[in-house]
Amino acid sequence: MTELLLEMKEIDKSFPGVKVLDGVELTLQRGEVLALMGENGAGKSTLMKILGGIYERDSGSITVKGQAQQQMSTDLAARLGIAIIHQELNLIPHLTIAENMFLGREYTWGKTRVINWRKMAAEARRYLTELGMEIDPNTVVGELSVGQQQMVEIAKALSIQADILVLDEPTAALTNREIESLFRVIDSLKKRGVGMIYISHRMEEIFQISDRITVLRDGQYVGTRVTAETNMDELVKMMVGREIKDRFPKIEIPLGAERLRVAELSRKGKLQHISFAVNSGEILGIAGLMGAGRTELARALFGADAFDSGKIYLDGEEVRIASPSDAISAGIALITEDRKGEGLILSQSVRENLSLPNLSSLSALRVVNRGKESELADVTIKKLLIKTAGMEQTVGSLSGGNQQKVVIGKWLAAKPKVLILDEPTRGVDIGAKKEIYDVMNKLAQEGVAIIMISSEMPEVLGMSDRILVMHEGRITGEFSREEATQEKIMHAAAGGGNMYAS
Repeated sequence: MTELLLEMKEIDKSFPGVKVLDGVELTLQRGEVLALMGENGAGKSTLMKILGGIYERDSGSITVKGQAQQQMSTDLAARLGIAIIHQELNLIPHLTIAENMFLGREYTWGKTRVINWRKMAAEARRYLTELGMEIDPNTVVGELSVGQQQMVEIAKALSIQADILVLDEPTAALTNREIESLFRVIDSLKKRGVGMIYISHRMEEIFQISDRITVLRDGQYVGTRVTAETNMDELVKMMVGREIKDRFPKIEIPLGAERLRVAELSRKGKLQHISFAVNSGEILGIAGLMGAGRTELARALFGADAFDSGKIYLDGEEVRIASPSDAISAGIALITEDRKGEGLILSQSVRENLSLPNLSSLSALRVVNRGKESELADVTIKKLLIKTAGMEQTVGSLSGGNQQKVVIGKWLAAKPKVLILDEPTRGVDIGAKKEIYDVMNKLAQEGVAIIMISSEMPEVLGMSDRILVMHEGRITGEFSREEATQEKIMHAAAGGGNMYAS
């Protein structure tokens, strides 16, 4: 009989004015992967923070390896062999990989307090290699990409030798190769008897990696299914309480005149002679592997990073973009890949975040008109269906999907001519994804030219009118919606060129 590693029953949790969890239950067996699914705001991360001792439950029971736990704490969770990789990275950027991995449990020489740096680096390298990550463990974490930092978090969790491992959106920022390495490690951990709770909005991953699936909706337990005995339609209905007929509701829109043209844009070591155009009403997808230069291109177009040569034309006229303010004035908006670090001020309210790019239109004599600001926030919250206790709620306390809606919402009032979306649905549930796609369709109908950068192949194929593929800072492929396939895009993304294009 399979050993029950974890049982959580009748878990309740409330924050001021909001009941987040209501009678939630969950079980985890040794050597299995349990997928935990639900829309943003369903309570998944809150439940895991209760398990990890970050939040205290209001009521309910937690049993770990047969022992009832009256009150969890972060120290107790670690002693019980529970490791959690949170969606928000918990690394210290100015420390090295090895220092981050063994922070608080450093290797020392004998009984002294002198740190054994060589052993620590060797152990860090061993766990990194296990994940297929060949990188110097003495590298400062702040120099790593988001994907590399995520892999360090996973390696750190592996080093604790946990019996229960929680992975909250672990592949959100990983390349396909890194995801394959992670899945191999997960399979190896299963064979060693580790039980894993896997949180992801990527349906294809859930069916590939999990044994059972537990679904939450609006803070309540909906049900658990054996993965092999369910399907995507059933899970979607369980999560959102309704069927979503079309995952990618792309509508055909007659394209207008050329809106943006980029000519020979180059930046040393990052971008090589990038040239393309996008029309009014067009959704131009940009695909490629991590490090291909997609984000660097977005930042250059928005003036966040300088480029060495090349020209940018908007509505047929050359524009000089040396800063984000230049881009905003020209009508170019960017929704960044890193919404927490660059897209939002987490300590400020929803109202304040939504008004940030629109202060000039909301102000007179440099004084913000609070009435106009509140009206803008109210309209945007309703338009994008942002789940919030009110416009004064801090953005940092919202779910990931609702945070992303705030990032999108703050640019809508600015009425951009060109909207650049860098990983617009990363960490967003399937219901919220469809709402974001609907917003994209509406903007395209209004004549906005949309550039969508995405690592999710189904999203690129499903929502783009045309697809560019990048590899090592250059464009290696261009495909129409009709001729694009996953195989063609991956060939170009690997540097193979546009051999399939007609």
